[in-house]
Amino acid sequence: MQATIRWQGNVCFEAESGSGHTILIDGPPDHGGENRGPRPMETLLLGMGGCASFDVVHILRKSRQDITDCRCEIQAERAEDEVPAVFTRIHLHFVVTGNNLKENQVRRAVELSAEKYCSASIMLARAGVEITHSYDVEAA
Repeated sequence: MQATIRWQGNVCFEAESGSGHTILIDGPPDHGGENRGPRPMETLLLGMGGCASFDVVHILRKSRQDITDCRCEIQAERAEDEVPAVFTRIHLHFVVTGNNLKENQVRRAVELSAEKYCSASIMLARAGVEITHSYDVEAA
């Protein structure tokens, strides 16, 4: 994998993935930014949530579950009064919607993502971040 980060002035950067997609990463005005994109640490959370959500949807589809929506809500805490202000806790809550979904299949998909497949969350857990998961199943 590769990526390129290009400075756009002040504290704004254009991040380009190896697959050719770009996003702006910016800081808040009190740090010289213009709020034109997510903060770098927010981007890390977005990547982790995307990685875990990809896994959950993929596993449920493979299990022939009729999934119509999947939302991952993330709450994170960072070390206070420390530099670097690393993540200390991250909670991922999945809301999975579908027709006749089996709760045990949803639970298993979330567990497999957390324990085996989500490279991003497993990497952060190995670095000492406390990562927890929960889920709700909703009818379509």
